[in-house]
Amino acid sequence: MNQIDPYKLIILDRDGVINQDSDAYVKTLDEWIPIPGSIKAIADLYKAGYTICIATNQSGLAREYFTLETLNEMHTELINLVEKAGGKIHSIEFCPHGPDDNCDCRKPLPGMFRKIADKFELDDLTGAYTVGDSLRDLEAGKQLNCTTILVKTGKGQRTISSGKSLPHGTLIHDDLHSFAASII
Repeated sequence: MNQIDPYKLIILDRDGVINQDSDAYVKTLDEWIPIPGSIKAIADLYKAGYTICIATNQSGLAREYFTLETLNEMHTELINLVEKAGGKIHSIEFCPHGPDDNCDCRKPLPGMFRKIADKFELDDLTGAYTVGDSLRDLEAGKQLNCTTILVKTGKGQRTISSGKSLPHGTLIHDDLHSFAASII
């Protein structure tokens, strides 16, 4: 892929930001339910000139809660809904590993973010946004200098209530739609 303006790059977490999250994992296409306003927000960001990528931990694969085929069905549905709304997702990166697999891609490690940076020939992600609902989402992006955005959907409210420090400069929004509206 060609180099892009990192100030026009947004890296989204999936579960809890784009679609409803579940402590029991999102295991089927039927369980993959978009959060109201999230699909339109992605389309609006794309129309405003942003490059949209997704970085998502999917340890349900390692735990055998669902198959790669099922994950691909969920991502195909996401891509199709965004395209129907006039948007585009440029890249979906996922970590298939469990917490004890010693990979470099499972957030809060920055492997998926490095992969996105490499795809767009960027040394780091200074200026890019990362939007998540958990501390690990923000920590992964911060390692490559992303501007961190916490949404209150998914586990966001729990993250705020945990009392743990958010990365310096983190902005908080009600949901993906309100974040998109704030930068468009």
